[in-house]
Amino acid sequence: MNQMTEPALSVTPAVPAYRAGQRVTLIRVMHSEWTKLWSLPSTLWLLLITVALVAGGGLLAAVLQLSSLPHGAAAVAAFDPTQLSLTGVGLAELTAGALGVLIMTGEYATGQVRLTFTAVPRRLPVLWGKTAALAVAMLAVATVATFAAFFIAQAILAPHHLSTTLAQPGVARALFGSALVLTGVALLGLGLGALLRNAAGAVSTLFGVLYGLTIAAGFLPGRLAGEVREYLPENASADVTRVAAHQAGSFSAWAGFGLFCLYIAVALAASAWLLRRRDA
Repeated sequence: MNQMTEPALSVTPAVPAYRAGQRVTLIRVMHSEWTKLWSLPSTLWLLLITVALVAGGGLLAAVLQLSSLPHGAAAVAAFDPTQLSLTGVGLAELTAGALGVLIMTGEYATGQVRLTFTAVPRRLPVLWGKTAALAVAMLAVATVATFAAFFIAQAILAPHHLSTTLAQPGVARALFGSALVLTGVALLGLGLGALLRNAAGAVSTLFGVLYGLTIAAGFLPGRLAGEVREYLPENASADVTRVAAHQAGSFSAWAGFGLFCLYIAVALAASAWLLRRRDA
């Protein structure tokens, strides 16, 4: 009597376990944070809006300037076509700072930060990885945006003999300095986001530090207002974005930017200190 036999089941061979040691290194964490940065929909949108504000601001300012062209030797000499092309940088600080905040607070909002700190228990490499990824991305995008704004604005002003070139003293420094300031604002937002862990609170604090302190200093009596403003972040970083020599009562271009970087360093150092001492 024939016996029914079951067909042999196909068995998938087991994948051998990966036995090589896996060390958490700063380079690997930076690569992970770079991947996470570009996986966020908000990253692309905020960077695109930053470019649109900078380049579009330069375009709009140049077009509007055509309706009130300077006349006379003194007016033409006082006209700054580079500063005109960078009109949108101030608005772009809003999106740059918001991006820095969201990179950190987004993980706390979704709870992903627990997985991140489980994988990187020392925690600080996560902060440095986010800092490096954000700095590289924002500096590259902001540099492209500021130079694009410059060339667009100069093309509009050239037929009226009001344009300038990169060869003029201070022009390239103003363009690259503006990109550095946008990058610095983004990193300041990252530091405040890590400190406060709340997007709304961090964004409010960021723009309070950048603009609120300057407005408040204006209510101080007499010369004290100017002396205090000199050391505030907004004024400290302003001269590196200008072609002209620094104004009286302010730092030189790079000294002021150095002070601005000190504010960023304090925010990141404070966030690093708290990151190691409180729960995720």
